[in-house]
Amino acid sequence: MSEDITLVDASGLKCPLPVLKARKAIKGLGAGAQIRVISTDPASPLDFKHFCNTSGHELLDIAEEGERIEFLIRKAAG
Repeated sequence: MSEDITLVDASGLKCPLPVLKARKAIKGLGAGAQIRVISTDPASPLDFKHFCNTSGHELLDIAEEGERIEFLIRKAAG
């Protein structure tokens, strides 16, 4: 059984826009829901680590391939 994962494409956007798009997308989801964010901003790994640490969300994975960086995030409960 596969889980639905919301995709947020923030390619081409610079800080803080990828995090802002992710925050907006995750706001409407239930606890435990996952989003996958695609970014090309080299500052994104630091930004998303900080976002997850301060919001309580879980950063499950960071995958980098060339300029493309993908983040898998699980929304915090409550």
